[in-house]
Amino acid sequence: MAGGKPQRRREFGTVRQLRSGRWQARYWAPDGSRRKAPETFATKTEAQTWLTLTKADIERNHWVDPNAGAVNFEHYALKWVSERGLSATTDELYRRLLRLHVLPTFGSVNLDQITPPTVRTWRAELLGATGATTVAKSYRLLKAIMETAADDELIRRNPCRIRGAGSEKAKERPTATVAQVDALADAIGPRWRLMVYLGAYGPMRPEEQAALRRRNVTLEPLAVHITEAAPELTTGRRVEGDPKSAAGTRTLYLPGFLYIDVKRHLDWFAEKGPDGLLFVGEKGAPFRRSTFGRKWRRARAKAGLPDDFRFYDLRHTGHTLSTQSGATLKDTMVRAGQSSEKAALIYQHSDDKRQQEVAQGIDAAVRQQRGVEGRKTHRRKA
Repeated sequence: MAGGKPQRRREFGTVRQLRSGRWQARYWAPDGSRRKAPETFATKTEAQTWLTLTKADIERNHWVDPNAGAVNFEHYALKWVSERGLSATTDELYRRLLRLHVLPTFGSVNLDQITPPTVRTWRAELLGATGATTVAKSYRLLKAIMETAADDELIRRNPCRIRGAGSEKAKERPTATVAQVDALADAIGPRWRLMVYLGAYGPMRPEEQAALRRRNVTLEPLAVHITEAAPELTTGRRVEGDPKSAAGTRTLYLPGFLYIDVKRHLDWFAEKGPDGLLFVGEKGAPFRRSTFGRKWRRARAKAGLPDDFRFYDLRHTGHTLSTQSGATLKDTMVRAGQSSEKAALIYQHSDDKRQQEVAQGIDAAVRQQRGVEGRKTHRRKA
């Protein structure tokens, strides 16, 4: 039986001239579908050149389905946030940035319609409407979303290409003196003074203090065991969970001069029982940012601190005193629950004994400065 006629090999692509006189290029896509070039060409040579370049992209795995980017940005961005597994506060931040600063411009367009020029225009307009820090955060978020879209092969390249646009240049934060910390603690009242001291000499984050319970505090040795955090969302709801980073779970040894304040707080203000919250309001409810904020602003004014001095800035005081007491950078990072600079600090260690030494150093520094202030006050009265 005679062999069959050899099957003709299918050509990659063809060009044909249209009635208008222009040339159209068609090709077989990797998925087996017949595709057309997104535009027509003035000459046959231009159409064939386009086919050659498209074939090369496919052979190098650089080809991107021209229809893949026809995905609504808002739908993709919200799904992106949902799939990140973010903490409650970061999830809230990203959704707020999207709602206020990104979606008004890009929410109704497709991914492949977002180009470098549109990103530059959006950023320039945003800089004229809000602060540089917010713009940097919004740009970083948009860039991260579009980078994932590129990884998903929905777009060929990330359109966010502005150098330095995601960098924040925060101003140097102020620190308080020992006398100012004492003035804050006195002004804010007995129920909340320990929060000021733990913020400064811990140094502890507000959300870490919100999660503290009696079982987290020991008097011998004087220490706080941080295992959870309870950040407050803008809705007023607190979300209990792990600390900000893995380094946030730690034992924080306190300077000895805080013994009386810790003991009194446990006796007078903390909820009863081992699981009782350490900090509760006058009516027994967990403290709220709005209520505490009013007390903080009044105390700040009485202590003579600037209006932009935040509770969080107390941590800078703690960092400074730790360094002055001889703490290494690793010691300071352990106390603050920070996990950055891992590569540089991998061979440095700060164990429990060293942390107790740091606490003793802070104790000596504060006692000395309090003594100096006391002698100055005595001389003025004399």
